[in-house]
Amino acid sequence: RRMLLAARIERGPGDSHGRVWGAPVAFRGAGAPRGVVSESADQDQATVARIAAQVEAEDRLDDELDAGLRAPIVLRSRGMEVLHNPWLNKGTAFSAAERERLGLRGLLPTRQISFELQKDRIMRDYHEGEVARIRKQEILEKGKRRSDVTAENIRKWKVLQELQDRNETLFYKVLMENFVDMAPIVYTPTVGWACRTYSKNFRRPRGMFFSAEDRGHMSSMIYNWPAEEVDAVVVTDGSRVLGLGDLGMQGLGICIGKLDIYVAAAGFHPMRVLPCVIDVGTNNKAFWDDPFYMGIPRPRLEGKGYHEVIDEFLHAVLARYPHAVVQFEDFQTSHAHSLLERYRHKHLVFNDDIQGTAATALAGLVGGLKVKGLPPSALVHEKIVLTGAGSAGIGVATQILKAMEKHGLKQEEAARNFWILDKDGLITRARPNLPSHVHLFARPEAETEGMSLLNVVKRVRPTSLMGLSTVGGLFTDEVLTEVGKHCEQPMIFPMSNPTSSSECTAESAQRCTQGRAIFASGSPFQNVELDGKICASSQANNMYIFPGLALGAFLGKTGVVSDGMLMAASEALSKLLTEEELAKGSVYPDLKNIRRISLFMALSVMRAAHEEGRLSGKALKLIERSEGELVAFIKENMYSPHYNPLVFRP
Repeated sequence: RRMLLAARIERGPGDSHGRVWGAPVAFRGAGAPRGVVSESADQDQATVARIAAQVEAEDRLDDELDAGLRAPIVLRSRGMEVLHNPWLNKGTAFSAAERERLGLRGLLPTRQISFELQKDRIMRDYHEGEVARIRKQEILEKGKRRSDVTAENIRKWKVLQELQDRNETLFYKVLMENFVDMAPIVYTPTVGWACRTYSKNFRRPRGMFFSAEDRGHMSSMIYNWPAEEVDAVVVTDGSRVLGLGDLGMQGLGICIGKLDIYVAAAGFHPMRVLPCVIDVGTNNKAFWDDPFYMGIPRPRLEGKGYHEVIDEFLHAVLARYPHAVVQFEDFQTSHAHSLLERYRHKHLVFNDDIQGTAATALAGLVGGLKVKGLPPSALVHEKIVLTGAGSAGIGVATQILKAMEKHGLKQEEAARNFWILDKDGLITRARPNLPSHVHLFARPEAETEGMSLLNVVKRVRPTSLMGLSTVGGLFTDEVLTEVGKHCEQPMIFPMSNPTSSSECTAESAQRCTQGRAIFASGSPFQNVELDGKICASSQANNMYIFPGLALGAFLGKTGVVSDGMLMAASEALSKLLTEEELAKGSVYPDLKNIRRISLFMALSVMRAAHEEGRLSGKALKLIERSEGELVAFIKENMYSPHYNPLVFRP
């Protein structure tokens, strides 16, 4: 049909005068001015356009008819085998019926993406990829802002992801031997970019996708995951990813990055970890009209329905993998505390944003006291100004308060050592609609309600300034200078992630305090040289705590993750600081020893669990015989990447 159309346009249907279905063909005679055509030109072009449109419409109809008549391909494969076969894989274009009968439900994002949209996404990257866009942005904005990630970060991330897709053993070998350099690529801050662009950069699914549309099916869906054993699960609903807000199902990226750290740092086996996302919608309106977004494009499910979805998910996972440790990741404040309390007393679960961040922060304060030459008990004398009253901020305050109680203060006395601010300023008991989890830390002085950070610092003269607000640059030079006026060695901890959300930089903290600050941040900063002195920039990263905490709880079969186990992990970390590290002002040990750190964390957690009567299984028998045997047991269960001989079984 197309060939016939071309012939008719060129010479007409057998008409020597060059007519197309009776229409005169435009031509310019010998005496006509250049550029002038006959009056019939417009008619000819309209006719050609009409014929072309008719052909295209007929082609589309033929394609639709052919699709309904195409013979199906009969498979003997299901699940991951289909997704990993390039001849059979359709990615997110698999229909709901195909997903069900091929065991793909839960192995792909919920939203079905058409063949045409898949093509458009590839063509967009073909013409200009993400790295090129970032490089352009860097050129345009050079010197104007702090970027979360660079084009070089993204290039490295892509190299590592491609390696992980084809050879996980080699991936973890490389990651473990270059942990300090590569951890910021597979985890924060680069993982924030990976989450923001998850749908646009989607290539191959990793982990499981549960959604509100799967209610009543999760117990069967979980069996689509190929692993017979799973030791660790990290799950998010994507409602508050790092400092980036609601990213919906794209929050799965943080779970993937987290479990990469579980494997590299604590030795969980990569075949027995499971990243999950629970897609209950998103309140990020930008995703609702984004054709490439792979999640449910509607407002978040709330209330009873939301809790029913989370309950069903947890029941399904623990029914198949009853011994797994489950970590909740990046749930918004309104759900994080209630979900933790709902499950923590019955299941082996913890929330890293609340408990892991809190344990890391406490470990940093204890390390800071050690830098000053003070014992952990000196914590009771700290005056702490903390910005951010979300799940992470209140979790940090609560953990520090419990440590103060351990060292002799009553709860009310310990609470008076805190001044907590949110977006509306200092929180006092005069604040209307005060959330219950914040009430303990609300100041009694009603006249200070809503006081600004600078005025609070001037009034309080804190010894510690901590940031969990996700507001980049909140600790201004004026605030930092004021802190340095009244404390010889102030502890300044801007703990928000990613880098752009950090409350201050290491350089500004040291410059404003004349190099006297004890500094630790959530995202990595380089050490600062000031007047010939090197000022240490520690990273208050949860990876110091959560891998070893999870390993100790899992191997010790502790049943729950108790406050005592968290406290033990916090206090143990500072014991690993060397004299050289303390002299430089470091409050955390060197990450190059992350395996040794995680092993010691696991051992400390098991000791605490034993004291509480929670340790069971083989770990209980070993600790009662010899701690050395327990250490050997932990080491034996830490995965180490190497190539085993392979044999074929017919």
